[in-house]
Amino acid sequence: MDKKYKLTKETRIIDGHTLHRIKALENFGDVKKGDLGGWIEKEENLSHLDNCWVYDNASVWEDAWVWGKAKVSGNAKVFGHAWVFDNAVVSGESYVFDRSHVFENARVSGRTFIYGNAYIYGNIKINGGYFYHTKPKSEPIEKIDNNDMFETLCSSPELEKEEKPQGKKVKIKLAEGTIIEGELID
Repeated sequence: MDKKYKLTKETRIIDGHTLHRIKALENFGDVKKGDLGGWIEKEENLSHLDNCWVYDNASVWEDAWVWGKAKVSGNAKVFGHAWVFDNAVVSGESYVFDRSHVFENARVSGRTFIYGNAYIYGNIKINGGYFYHTKPKSEPIEKIDNNDMFETLCSSPELEKEEKPQGKKVKIKLAEGTIIEGELID
C-alpha cells in the first residue's frame, strides 16, 4: 500500500503521548503534496486510504482512528477509542473521545464534547455542548439553524442579550449512545 503521508520529526507531547506532525506525500482531496497537517501519535490513527486528513493544529492519539473522507481540523482533539469516519468533520475546539463515533455526514464544531459511547451521525451539525451516554434519557437541545443540508443543534447556546435562538427547540432521546428519537417542540 502506498503511503499518502509521513510522520515528521516535529513532535509535541499531549497527556504523556508523543504526537508527530504529518506531511502529505501525494495530492489527494484538498491536500497537496508537501502540505503539513495536524498531529497524530502513530500511523494507525489516520488511514492512508481515501481523502481523510488531520489539519491545522488538530490532534489524534491513543487508539483513535480517522478514515474514509473524514476531516479533523482547527484545535480538535480525537483520542481514546474514538472513531471519525465517512464524510464526518470535527473542527474548532471539539473533543471526541472514549468510545464515541462521529460518522456519515455529521459536523461537530465550536467547543463540543462527544464522549462515552455517543454516536453522532447522519446530516446533523452540532455546535457546542456536551453529548454523551450514561443511560437512556431525553435531553432538550436548542436548534440554532436549519438549512437543506443540516440541523445545527446546541445544548447551551451562547447568545447576545438581545439575540434569540433561530429555529425551534428539539428534544432528542438517546439510548446506548445513539439518537433513537427526536421531536420538534413548539
